[in-house]
Amino acid sequence: MTERLKVLYAGTPATAVIPLDALVDRDDVDVVAVLTREDAPVGRKKVLTPSPVAQRADELNIPTLKANRATAELVDQLRATGAEIAAVVAYGALLPRPVLDAFEHGWINLHFSLLPQWRGAAPVQRALMAGDTMMGATTFLLDEGMDTGAVVGTLTDPVRNDDTAGSVLERLSHSGSSLLADSLVAVATGQAKPVPQEGEASTAPKLTGAQARIDWNHPAVAISHHVRGVTPEPGAWTEYNGQRMKIDRVIPTPEVTGMAPGHVELRDGAVYAGTGSYAVELTRVQPSGKKPMAALDWARGQQRSEQVVFG
Repeated sequence: MTERLKVLYAGTPATAVIPLDALVDRDDVDVVAVLTREDAPVGRKKVLTPSPVAQRADELNIPTLKANRATAELVDQLRATGAEIAAVVAYGALLPRPVLDAFEHGWINLHFSLLPQWRGAAPVQRALMAGDTMMGATTFLLDEGMDTGAVVGTLTDPVRNDDTAGSVLERLSHSGSSLLADSLVAVATGQAKPVPQEGEASTAPKLTGAQARIDWNHPAVAISHHVRGVTPEPGAWTEYNGQRMKIDRVIPTPEVTGMAPGHVELRDGAVYAGTGSYAVELTRVQPSGKKPMAALDWARGQQRSEQVVFG
């Protein structure tokens, strides 16, 4: 290993920008290049837009490679960077053996779960939806499987009462940055002692918009977990008057009972929706074509003579 460890950084979404910045700030690390996915269409006009990591790399004047799949040309480009090891944070694709062998010390992945729990693209989202009370991050040696490599290091982070997937990912991006940097140096210097993953594995496939829909027949606590897990992306929603309405945080309210699933009532200055158990209080909503608003303001604007029912 040289005086400063030469690292290639592979990542794509906004979540991966914080660990990139942390590595750039390290005195013992030199980020020599970035690998990210190709520009993708964004917005209603489908404008081709660089990934958040690509944009940050450009601001930092770091050479950037863009690829959605591995090719012989990509392997040559990776080797030409002079990197000794690679760091991976949500790059977004499995890497085949020729790519994994491009660097002397391999690839170290920072994954936002306590592996082997929640292997896949949406670990924090799926964990919150399942009602997990402990989150965490794991660094591991990347192999050809889906988050199956030997573990280098871990950290834990208890779930807070007001957590959403967004807030958990924000925290883990910061705390995981130091774990990633330390793991890179430990592996490159031979100080790390990776261990095989142990325990029951679970998977966390990417969430679709359809999967973010609220099922009001589920119990209140399950609905709360669901909403927290899909916030901010892809965003919890329900159907009202034939259109999508986004739902922000909901609060399980055991003292409010007797409401049919999906039925909405304004009681004592609060807005409640019935579930398969007791009600949940609605905090903020976003009707189709409008800006987010307080649920109370929305409810007061509805026709009092009509029963409000979510689809």
